[in-house]
Amino acid sequence: MAVNESVTIDLDAIVEAKFGKGKVPRFVLSWLKKFIHQDHINGILSQGYLGIEFVEKALEYYDAHITVEGLENIPPEGRFTFASNHPLGGIDALAVIGTIGRKYEGNIVIPANDILMAIKQIAEYTVPVNKFGGQSSSLSDLINGAFNSDRQVIIFPAGLCSRKIDGVVQDLPWKKTFISKSKASQRDVIPIWFSGQNSRRFYFLDKLRNLLKLKLNIAMLTLPDELYRSQHKSYTLVIGKPIPWQTFTSDKKDVEWAAWVREQVYKLKK
Repeated sequence: MAVNESVTIDLDAIVEAKFGKGKVPRFVLSWLKKFIHQDHINGILSQGYLGIEFVEKALEYYDAHITVEGLENIPPEGRFTFASNHPLGGIDALAVIGTIGRKYEGNIVIPANDILMAIKQIAEYTVPVNKFGGQSSSLSDLINGAFNSDRQVIIFPAGLCSRKIDGVVQDLPWKKTFISKSKASQRDVIPIWFSGQNSRRFYFLDKLRNLLKLKLNIAMLTLPDELYRSQHKSYTLVIGKPIPWQTFTSDKKDVEWAAWVREQVYKLKK
């Protein structure tokens, strides 16, 4: 099944639609195309793959070598919430989706941020979330539907890729949604840890943005280049043992339980 040509990246069309024809100088457009590696990204987007096949072919395209540990920790039956850290913003998401998606033959659903939602080749798996706060009632219904379905839920509770906090690359505080929804749908939570980190430039720009109190997330603009730099590298994905949903009692708030699960994820680090 071929993918429609519109799912590839066309920076000329995007800029023209936003700013008008001829408003952005050609040399700026040319630089932007090279910076985001438009031709390289379109190399995989244009090949016609969909779903889990697309994810696996993308990992091959980037020559990413993924060592998976702990597959035996996943019970043979049941509905689960797979909660993972998010160190890179690209290869890590593809690896987790590919690993869990292949095991369950594509019977997965991913509450996704804007970046994952933009990958139309995996649109059959994604539902949108508002990582900045309030949910509309329609989005809330989609999330509830995902957790109440028979599909396996894959979630990156930080919402954004890891930052350097206290000198250590780690996730931002995890959102509580996956805890409250897992309890309501009686899903055990399976923690996942993924290795790797972005370049020093990424963390410098994030720090600079915070110092200058910029609204524009300048670090996130470099993620296409970070993805390009992740080529030919080796990573480790570790799957932990299930945490029963009954663990999340009223002794702690859901946000505290989310922080606790985050700690369990980092304990999987080798």
